[in-house]
Amino acid sequence: MLIEAGPLLKNIDTPDDLKKVSREKLHQVCDELRQYIIDIVSVHGGHFAASLGVVELSVALHYVYNTPYDQLVWDVGHQAYGHKILTGRRDAFITNRKYKGLSGFPKRSESPYDTFGVGHSSTSISAALGMSMAAKYKGENRKSVAIIGDGSMTAGMAFEAMNHAGVADSDVLIILNDNCMSIDPNVGALKEYLTDISTSPTYNKFRDELWELMGKLPIGKTFTRDMASKVEAGLKGMVSKSSNLFEALQLRYFGPIDGHNITNLVDTLKDLREIPGPKILHILTVKGKGYELAEKDQTKWHAPGLFDKLTGEIIKKKIETPQPPKYQDVFGLTLVELAEMNPMIMGVTPAMPSGSSMKFMMEAMPDRAFDVGICEQHAVTLSAGLATQGVKVFCNIYSTFMQRAYDQVIHDVALQKLPVIFCLDRAGLVGEDGPTHHGCYDIAFFRCIPNLIIAAPMNEQELRNLMYTAQLPANDLPFVIRYPRGEGVMVDWKKPFEQLAIGQGRRLKEGKEVAILSFGHPGNNAQTAIRNLRLEGIDPAHYDMRFVKPIDEALLHEVFQNYALVVTVEDATVVGGFGSAVLEFMNAHNYHSQVRILGIPDVVVEHGTLKELQQECHYDAMAIANAVKNLLGKSVLVEG
Repeated sequence: MLIEAGPLLKNIDTPDDLKKVSREKLHQVCDELRQYIIDIVSVHGGHFAASLGVVELSVALHYVYNTPYDQLVWDVGHQAYGHKILTGRRDAFITNRKYKGLSGFPKRSESPYDTFGVGHSSTSISAALGMSMAAKYKGENRKSVAIIGDGSMTAGMAFEAMNHAGVADSDVLIILNDNCMSIDPNVGALKEYLTDISTSPTYNKFRDELWELMGKLPIGKTFTRDMASKVEAGLKGMVSKSSNLFEALQLRYFGPIDGHNITNLVDTLKDLREIPGPKILHILTVKGKGYELAEKDQTKWHAPGLFDKLTGEIIKKKIETPQPPKYQDVFGLTLVELAEMNPMIMGVTPAMPSGSSMKFMMEAMPDRAFDVGICEQHAVTLSAGLATQGVKVFCNIYSTFMQRAYDQVIHDVALQKLPVIFCLDRAGLVGEDGPTHHGCYDIAFFRCIPNLIIAAPMNEQELRNLMYTAQLPANDLPFVIRYPRGEGVMVDWKKPFEQLAIGQGRRLKEGKEVAILSFGHPGNNAQTAIRNLRLEGIDPAHYDMRFVKPIDEALLHEVFQNYALVVTVEDATVVGGFGSAVLEFMNAHNYHSQVRILGIPDVVVEHGTLKELQQECHYDAMAIANAVKNLLGKSVLVEG
């Protein structure tokens, strides 16, 4: 399907082309850009609502600023589609998030206009401040702008950066894109604070009357600007108790203004570009602006997949037979079951109740399940505090975001042996979101921490049983359960709970010559490989290890005493992961088997479908079969 840009947009290959458009026609550029994003995402997929909400801002920034010399940093990057289209990637945008195509996030190696690689929230202010400080040191008149959403503002890192910006004497502009949403609705005092500023009828009425009055006074421009700033500051302090937060950090506060009024945005940014020092512009936007369904249900339309842009019908594969559930839903529904059985269970998630399915418990037991906002560090230490009081906390954090709370896991949980249950969602490769979101490293960085139990289920029933085992009174240590994004393998998954022995794996089948040791969901790839190998007369053994810490030493002794050839399989980095643990055991006990470690290699894995990426990383079923055949000295099949 050929998707064409509108008459103005099709001639914009760079921001220099955009600057040739008259100010009066910028609204048409915005309309065409918004429609182009809708057309592309409806057919090719991707994040959706966030970019629609900042179309006018994207156009205004590139119209006013001298990019890429002036540097824009888009926080998280979900909202940067318009930015990409305006900066030379319009025709390539159909490859967005596809294998070997454009990244779904700003990426420095992709374009000079992408000044900072993003994907995790709340980094933009720190990065832009660093750029601004470097420009000042080098004597460059280079402007730095951080564009950050109200959801990202909840993270401590954003406040740390603002605290420094206020005293760094840097020429940095922070644009607070306030749409009251991240992926799920925002929570916490900051949301109430921003709402207080933006909705105070007294403040907005007085401000509008002030500007109207001053427009009639015969006073000079310098007087108007200086006096307006002072009068407005006093006005904010008078009518709003909370409006001095940013100014207390020595950031000059401007706004709130309508983020969808392109001419006003351009005029405001031109003024702010000439005002030195750290400052913040508060704009009000609607996530999903211009597509009615996305405006009404912003969570659903954050990343809806393919859809019919005319009817709004989200296109799903037509499947005749019942399908296995997502691991996320198994987690969420099982957590409610366990909480009904155990009144001391609580749930905590940092801003991902829908994605992690913690929403089920939040709906059923709102006094026992908490969304703490984009605050992974706080989520972990809050869970530790609850655990000191005998609460069994299921702290659900995506594997990639758990990287942000590493110190808290060590210092606040593991050193104190507090039995927090960490459910690491989206462990392993996640697909189209790419390297900022792959859950590659958790086995390696957790395995070296004392007192941690680390497990991974091979299927949905195993996830249920691990969750059940982790919350039993007998378990008094921190417990990590990692599982992948998406569907499992069991349609009939809701079995009675079974307590599992901690640190004990299972032999799934005996075999000849070669043993395959798997950890977690990739064990299903191993089973497919074994079925295919048996057709060729090759019959490997298969062991599902379940735990990487403590690892099942009795089972490993059995393996190395009976098999000279071993293949390990995991969906995590091969450096320091499950395979490394097996090699350490083999060395400690003076075994001499040949071992092939399959998993995520020591490189940055880009984006693509899970099938494409597992094949690239050589731990899909064919790669496992080839590893076995290679050890046996037999010819292998070529991937492709």
